[in-house]
Amino acid sequence: MGETRQRFHEELDALQDEVQQTGVRAQQLLKQALKALADGDLDACEQVVRGDDEVDRLYLDVEQRILGLFALQTPVAVDLRLLTALLHVNLHLERIADQAVNMAKITSAADGLPRNPKVLGDLQQMGALASGMVGTAMQALARRDLALAHRLPALDDPIDELNRGMLAQVLDASDDKRMLEWSIRMYVVSRQIERIGDNAVDIGEQVAFLVTGRFQEFTDASHPELEHPELHEGGTVAAHPLS
Repeated sequence: MGETRQRFHEELDALQDEVQQTGVRAQQLLKQALKALADGDLDACEQVVRGDDEVDRLYLDVEQRILGLFALQTPVAVDLRLLTALLHVNLHLERIADQAVNMAKITSAADGLPRNPKVLGDLQQMGALASGMVGTAMQALARRDLALAHRLPALDDPIDELNRGMLAQVLDASDDKRMLEWSIRMYVVSRQIERIGDNAVDIGEQVAFLVTGRFQEFTDASHPELEHPELHEGGTVAAHPLS
């Protein structure tokens, strides 16, 4: 291997390490946001928001280095797949960190409103599942583990189920305006966690692409009626219960 190719592969190794570092930090922000939500800790919420700066820095550094390799090198097919996959994984990790920040901001905005322990418990369960999915996705990437990547949609199913149930809990609070306001905010938190699970599945898809050379979506995102069947009747959106 020539010196140029050796440096190229050393840079690829360094990029993979940095993407893994970004994954660890994004997962940490998610856990911090969940704890801040459980405790109603506004200082912890602010720490999550500030912590996103590090993820953004890592994200931009990885992106610039990948684009630099595209511009200055001539990657062979397998290296091209790796660079493309890392570029997508890097973006999904940055989104996960942003979603953790959104959770922290919503927690701060809901300060002082009455809280529902059942809703909080469901959100914590969703968050733990989502955090585990992020870890699984990054392990699949590190190991090039196709079977592990294919487990992610099944791991996402309980999150989707809990997210669907969150709407009913919001509607149950409609007689109490302050509780309804809190519940609506928590429904947005639920949606953020649900999206984190989706991003983990997307990372798994990139792992499958990296291993097989073929890209295929694990789940069908073109049918929104599968996400909230209670709002659809006969293929059309049903009237909102509050309307």
